[in-house]
Amino acid sequence: MSLNASILLHENDGAAVALRDIRMGETILIEELSKSIKATEDIAKGHKFAVREIAQGDNVLKFGYSIGIATEHIMEGSWIHTHNVKTGLNGLLEYSYEPDRASNQPIRESSFYFDGYVRENGEAGIRNEIWIINTVGCINKTCEHLAKMGGSLYGDRIDGIYHFSHPYGCSQLGDDLTYTQTLLASLANHPNAAGILVVGLGCENNQIEEFKKVIGKQPAGRIKFLTSQEVDDEFEVGMELIGELVEYAEQFKRQPVPVSKLKIGLKCGGSDGLSGITGNPLAGMISDWIISEGGTSILTEVPEMFGAETILMNRAANEEVFHKIVHLINDFKEYFIRHGQEIYENPSPGNKKGGITTLEEKSLGCTQKGGHSIVQDVVPYGEKVKVTGLNLVQSPGNDLISVTALAAAGAHIVLFTTGRGTPFGGPVPTVKISTNTELAHRKKNWIDFDAGRLVDGVKMEDLTDELIEDLIDLASGKSRTNNEKFEFREISIFKDGVTL
Repeated sequence: MSLNASILLHENDGAAVALRDIRMGETILIEELSKSIKATEDIAKGHKFAVREIAQGDNVLKFGYSIGIATEHIMEGSWIHTHNVKTGLNGLLEYSYEPDRASNQPIRESSFYFDGYVRENGEAGIRNEIWIINTVGCINKTCEHLAKMGGSLYGDRIDGIYHFSHPYGCSQLGDDLTYTQTLLASLANHPNAAGILVVGLGCENNQIEEFKKVIGKQPAGRIKFLTSQEVDDEFEVGMELIGELVEYAEQFKRQPVPVSKLKIGLKCGGSDGLSGITGNPLAGMISDWIISEGGTSILTEVPEMFGAETILMNRAANEEVFHKIVHLINDFKEYFIRHGQEIYENPSPGNKKGGITTLEEKSLGCTQKGGHSIVQDVVPYGEKVKVTGLNLVQSPGNDLISVTALAAAGAHIVLFTTGRGTPFGGPVPTVKISTNTELAHRKKNWIDFDAGRLVDGVKMEDLTDELIEDLIDLASGKSRTNNEKFEFREISIFKDGVTL
């Protein structure tokens, strides 16, 4: 008899999740049902097995919801995965607003504070950095070199000088160019950047004079502009401008700021069978906490809402927000159809290897990052959030694109849950939360926090308190994430259109 070998997430579920490797013939105690079953085959950690017989054509339940349809009769104790389950999703759907007011939670005056930088517009930053933003990909290396030169000369006076490479800004039309301009402008307005150097080439579609209009009005001295074709030596001029930005940035000093000023982005990547049990629910606890303090959490990855979208729709603040969520979902489905792709061609090979079988299963785990709060608004791709509380942001699930969109939306920190691991980091501190302890031990240079301890008996409340303390230290500059330590900072811009 093996204890803690599995977990059943809902009393009606037909699928339990293995918390360790299970051998064929092993007897497993299903504590939630007070029964024992015998494994009919090997079941890998994070994968599912049947706790009761499931007839061909029946729904397979996990989290209390259907995660797909059984394609054959599944015997008790059998492995459940892609060989005997298929998605139950198909085509476009119609939705009705059925508000779930049980999700409402009171907002209290902030009782937590961090030491941040209060900007001239009243926003707060958790870093005092200089960001170099290029209008076009042709000058990536120029900007990269300027960042290195600036870091060597001024690195001890501020929190760092960084450039974010991208290939766009020229040969783009319509929405593609708009996406690029909007996203880069939102990054230029991010409060973690005390100062911004915008570098252009001179002949690109994304001309500096037009880009200035998208960026909007700025405090005097915060943004400098350089057109490379118009100067003899862009490195000399660029370094002069960086020096002026550093002087501007030095006026800001850390001071106590209520956490209601914080915006936390929510993302998962490389999910495994424990993602919906450990890391994502923990991120949901942080989301609910920051919102209860008057702050903001931001959820994205629209295709990974498919199959669980009604949960979010029924938590809409009002019918207007409900219709925004409907458009968010259906517009992304139309995007798939427009390109001749299967809407529900997900999860990825890595997800499947980790134990995720269908998009419904992935989505039900993914949306847990949003906790139980009311959805206050839906934000178009590349734009900044405008209201506090839980916001949904338009973006695909791709790690680089979605984390960039979260940063552009205003996230100071991104919580990135992962069951398989990645070294990737966005332009803001990216907290890698492992869904299993083995990954945390094996990839210490990637992982910042181990949520896998939840299956070893650590209470969710204790782990939440620990992560809150870590986040306040991170926001206060007392600690740094691994992506910061190793300077793994990247952006990626969504593209959907013609390249000239």
